[in-house]
Parts: sequence; C-alpha cells; structure tokens
Amino acid sequence: MATEKLGNRIRKFREERSLSRAELAEKADLTELFITALEEEDLYPSIAPLQKIARALGVRLGTFMDDEISVDPLIVRKEAREADLTMQKAGDKSPSFLFHSLGKGKTDRNMEPFFIHITPEAEEDRKISSHQGEEFIVVTSGTLLVRYGKEEHILEAGDSVYFNSIVPHYVGAADGAEAEIYAVIYYPD
Repeated sequence: MATEKLGNRIRKFREERSLSRAELAEKADLTELFITALEEEDLYPSIAPLQKIARALGVRLGTFMDDEISVDPLIVRKEAREADLTMQKAGDKSPSFLFHSLGKGKTDRNMEPFFIHITPEAEEDRKISSHQGEEFIVVTSGTLLVRYGKEEHILEAGDSVYFNSIVPHYVGAADGAEAEIYAVIYYPD
C-alpha cells in the first residue's frame, strides 16, 4: 500500500469488473461523489465504507493492501511493518489512524489483523462507524476511548475489548495523547 494509493487500487478493481463509479456507488450503497473523492482526491475513509466497497467488488477488505502472496505460516517482523493504510484523513489534516496490516500477503484469510497507531482527533472529527462483523482490540500503549452504542469506555495498556461491530461505535485515542493497539476485524461472508 505504501507504493500505490488506496483510490488507485479501488479504481483498478472497479475497472476490472467493468463498473462505472455510479454502478459501484449503487452496489455499495454510497454516493458517486464519495467514490469520485476516494479515487481522485486521495480521500481515506473509515473501515465501514471500505467494507461496503470491498463487498460490492467481491473482494476482502485486505485486498486493498495486498501486494504479494505468501505461504503459511505468515510471519510479520516488527521491524518490517509498514503503514499500509491511513484513515480519517481530510484535506490537509494529518491521518489519525496508521494501519499496519499483519495479514498482508495471506490471501485466504478470514480475519483482518492490524497494528494501529492512533493520534488524537478533535471531537467533531470522531466519526461513528457501523459494519458487519466483530472486532477484538488490545491496547498496547496510551489510553483508548471506545464508544459503543450509548456506552463510553476508557481502556488502558493491557486492556482489551471484543464487540459486535454492527452496533454503532467509535474507537480513538483518549486524553489528547497517542495510543497503539492490536486489532482483529472479522467480516462474515
């Protein structure tokens, strides 16, 4: 992902399937304007719309990050991790989430494991998300804010949370400080 932008990859998959932007938008239940911004303006959305696009294109979410195929077992060394995806970037704001895929290269995976570096966001930038599947998160450093439905939880290093991601939720850095987490996202077929 470091060498090719997310929008370029999505455009490539869309064109391989002979879909117009309008057709992809309809299949993904998104607007054509959103698809255009994603492909042309370097928009980096949250997981929920990316999951909708992946399903509409008939691929896994991780496909947008895969560059190579590996054999089992897949081992990712800490020093070899690269930020594969940035999210919640708008205009000239810096990204709030740097995703390091820990499953990149395993093409038959059913889960999306990530190491994520999170920087604080302004309250107005904290977007609620909802998508099919489940999430499991372990906080490794900093403090994490988890809004789940109407509940709000603060997690510290060593704490974990496991939840059904169809419930509207937000996960982000708490207390104005950076945080790091390991997250596994499962998407049912």
